[in-house]
Amino acid sequence: MTTDEEIELDHDEEESVEERQGLRAPVIYEIIRREGEEELSRPALSLVTSGLIAGIAIGFSVVSEAILHAYLPATPWRHLIESLGYTVGFLIIILARLQLFTENTITPVLPVLLSPKLSAFARTARLWIIVLTANVAGCFLFAATLVASKPLPSDVFNAALSISQHMMENDVWQMFVRGIFSGWLIAALVWMMPSAENAKFWVIVLMTYLIAAGNFTHVVAGSVEAFLLVLTGELSLTSMGFQFFLPVLAGNIAGGTLLFSLLSYGQIAEEV
Repeated sequence: MTTDEEIELDHDEEESVEERQGLRAPVIYEIIRREGEEELSRPALSLVTSGLIAGIAIGFSVVSEAILHAYLPATPWRHLIESLGYTVGFLIIILARLQLFTENTITPVLPVLLSPKLSAFARTARLWIIVLTANVAGCFLFAATLVASKPLPSDVFNAALSISQHMMENDVWQMFVRGIFSGWLIAALVWMMPSAENAKFWVIVLMTYLIAAGNFTHVVAGSVEAFLLVLTGELSLTSMGFQFFLPVLAGNIAGGTLLFSLLSYGQIAEEV
């Protein structure tokens, strides 16, 4: 038998081979592109509501991380364990199919890359503005609730402030560069999900854990931390905007859209 010959398989065996081959890159691209088309066509009220809930949900990443920080001993390995708490909000958001801005740095971008028309750019800008605004509003509501109603034990709340202060130790350039890594990881997570099947939970945990463990910056999760400092008087709103929000936003977009989305499109451009 030559290398060009194929083994004859029955129907069941052919299906077994196809199942084990996994999804080809063009298939993954098409799955995400169709999801992007769906998101782009959703009513504004649906996006606002979903984005607001996501902004609130991401707050539980900060709280979970703070709980572990507060009750673990102050050892060099504490950061590696407490970073697991960071995954909680992302698990809620992604498995509940809520709107998170950093996911949208790739999902609605793929339809634009396939058909780069002015109307497509306008639809993407609409989605980004609505979702990001709703996410940030949800983050503010969550942070305001923690400060005003004090539902957390004092040591856990102080741990959340400590984590927030640590984030703000980054200068503007570090905020931007670490935001690129975070945006790339979230975009990679979105790309991996169609192939993950029953392992979706672990894919989400792994990729978002790396963001926390690596001290990378995320514009939505970080907004909860920044708002905590603003509302407790440790940070001005202006400093939050220029030192944290804008550089991290730019970094997340650069990592998710300019790097991952364009490179992903490049690998299948000749096949679609």
